[in-house]
Amino acid sequence: MRSPAVRVFLLWLAFVLAGVAVVWNSRFTADMSFFLPSDPTAEQQALVGQITDGTVSRLLMVSIGGADVAQRAAVSRAMRQRLASDAAYVSVQNGEAGGLEGERDLLLRHRYLLSPAASPERFTETGLASAVTDTIDLLSSPAGVLLKPYLLNDPTGEVLAVLGQLNPASQPQMRGGVWASRNGERAMLLLQTRALGSDTDGQAAAIAGVHAAFAQAVQSTGHTGLAMEMSGPGQFAVQSREAIKSETARLFMISMLGIAGVLLWVYRSPRLLALGLLPMLSGALVGVVVVSLVHGEVFGITVGFGTALIGEAVDYAIYYFVQSGRMGVAVWRERFWPTVRLGVLTSALGFGALLFSGFPGLAQLGLYALSGVLTAALVTRFVLPVLAGPSVDLPVPSAWVYRAQALLGQAHRLRLVVAVLTVLALGHLWQQRDGLWHADLSSLSTVTQAEAERDARMRDDLAAPDARYLVSIQAPDAEQALQAAERAGHRLDRLVDEGVIGGYDSPARFLPSAQLQRQRLAALPDAATLGPRLQTALQDSPLSAARLGPFMADVQAARTGAVMQRTDLDGSALALAVDSMLMPARGGGWSVMMPLRPAPGTTDAGLPVERLRQALDGSGAVFVDLKTEFEDMYGGYVSEAVKLSLAGCAAIALLLAFTLRSPARLVRVLLALVLTVVAVITLLHLTGQRLHLLHLVGLLLTVAVGSNYALFFDRASGGEPLDAPTLMSLLVATLTTAIGFGALATSPVPVLNAIGTTVGPGTLLALLLAAVLVYPKDKTKATTAA
Repeated sequence: MRSPAVRVFLLWLAFVLAGVAVVWNSRFTADMSFFLPSDPTAEQQALVGQITDGTVSRLLMVSIGGADVAQRAAVSRAMRQRLASDAAYVSVQNGEAGGLEGERDLLLRHRYLLSPAASPERFTETGLASAVTDTIDLLSSPAGVLLKPYLLNDPTGEVLAVLGQLNPASQPQMRGGVWASRNGERAMLLLQTRALGSDTDGQAAAIAGVHAAFAQAVQSTGHTGLAMEMSGPGQFAVQSREAIKSETARLFMISMLGIAGVLLWVYRSPRLLALGLLPMLSGALVGVVVVSLVHGEVFGITVGFGTALIGEAVDYAIYYFVQSGRMGVAVWRERFWPTVRLGVLTSALGFGALLFSGFPGLAQLGLYALSGVLTAALVTRFVLPVLAGPSVDLPVPSAWVYRAQALLGQAHRLRLVVAVLTVLALGHLWQQRDGLWHADLSSLSTVTQAEAERDARMRDDLAAPDARYLVSIQAPDAEQALQAAERAGHRLDRLVDEGVIGGYDSPARFLPSAQLQRQRLAALPDAATLGPRLQTALQDSPLSAARLGPFMADVQAARTGAVMQRTDLDGSALALAVDSMLMPARGGGWSVMMPLRPAPGTTDAGLPVERLRQALDGSGAVFVDLKTEFEDMYGGYVSEAVKLSLAGCAAIALLLAFTLRSPARLVRVLLALVLTVVAVITLLHLTGQRLHLLHLVGLLLTVAVGSNYALFFDRASGGEPLDAPTLMSLLVATLTTAIGFGALATSPVPVLNAIGTTVGPGTLLALLLAAVLVYPKDKTKATTAA
């Protein structure tokens, strides 16, 4: 028959394996949807759509440098040929003639529905003569390669008119027959992935495909000395996820090695060391499992936060082993578990308040911390005693513990010093109050300044749509949405002509509204009218009207045909272009997103916001500056987090008041926690750091950890001296927590670094201030004697 310890261990192991299975199948993401609200406004809805499904979020920009123009062009052509046949890419463009050859038949079939030139004037005698003359003139140009096979079907050049509006108004430079950078030193490609911008795995596969295509192109052409660069939202998302993943693994190992070394030195037992890690591992695992099951995905920031949880979760095992080693499990449960339990509840209340956030990212952090801390505490209470046995043999406290105990007896002498420093700190923070917080998200980005500059340079080289600016439209149905997009397009066309903006994209260019399509069909004359007009228009033309029977037939077929539907675009690149800009809106209706391009040569890639808003006024379209919207959203995010944190602190205060039942003791405990927060904020500011969201989360963690220290020191106020084993458990717990969070402070990833630089010193300050402010000075002799 198995022993109770074996049964408990097997049960724990079964839960762990089930949790690992959930984590293995969980979806992890590192995009900016962490900061998006669950119930967005109309402008925020545009932001959500652009980040997750928008055209801009699917763009990858590629540059090829080195060698000479001909060699770069050869590699560019080889890459386009390979990638264009890959289903992972909807569109691969490098400026080659025939780059849209896969869509040519579709455009030819629906040219009279798509052409902006299809008007009654186009098919008058004068209009026909002018259009045919222009087409003949184009036959000798590069564009004529595309047009020549269809001259007898499309002598008026409607296909070229369609292509003219599908391509950006501002085209990249051409070198060697392909796109090049503005300085001509790099060949350029622009790709649109089939994977959504929010599909980080799909983006990673697409990026890997580009690297493979470049390597094969270099090998097949035999050219050397070439280098490829890539940029785009997908590149940044994949890069961010990999950075957080690698940093989390590295910091986990550093933390584990440091904490394991300290615990092995204290426990002098590999068995106790292994058992002591169970609460921490259980808490970290359950945190990911619960978040994955509740939210359906786990943000990379949440996983990084799990590394930070090591520092607090391992404290519970330290309290149990060190405190129960001299007095037994039963006495520990009676004397010390209530204090540990109270500390756990304060942590749960602090982080539990974040569950009510309207931002899923913040709610994830709260849920992770809440479930992780509770799991670690429950494993300590119910699993460790069974696995460790009825008694835990630890070495007696060393001399350093008693020296620390003696210093503790003098800590109250620092109260005046603490008071003076607090006044100075508060004065400094008040004076610097306007510069304490970061106003935007740049402080949380893993994108370096060099990478941001490269992205802006490549975007300028390609005249690619900017991820920052767009026009948003909401309508009851798709038809009205397209009509609104056409009205907005007319106003934007005037701004393009005036040079205010460089261009824009619209779903109505790929799928005009049914209303506009019918107007274009109505402009087509019947055969009895078109024939004589064509004869007159081409009297002096080298192209005889007698040869244009296919043209006459196509016009009559279009007149009697139906308007184009979205299903007619299935299987083409135009389908995804429409779907990425025209989509069902949350809560019903349809949404249109029209990305804007700055005018060529704009140094800061900015747009005149007020001019755009005035131009769109009354059209039903809304100009959205995503950067400003993000900053406003982030400000609301931080404001909500502060309010929820204060609510959590208020709940903690009520819990402590109910438990301690002494105003004096309550004030001392809360004062120690408040001054710890003040000290940490001051230290961060003095070291040149401005606060952002993750610093706030770090302050919550500091309060959670510090409440445990303060409550143990407060036990002396209740008549229980702080003996050497208890003090040893506090000091060791402080050291392991400082190691766990201190490791995060070495990370180059801003979100991890912020937590480390906040909680690392915050842990030490919390212990010091608890000793100074909470531990009663009249207990010194009793403690020393004990």
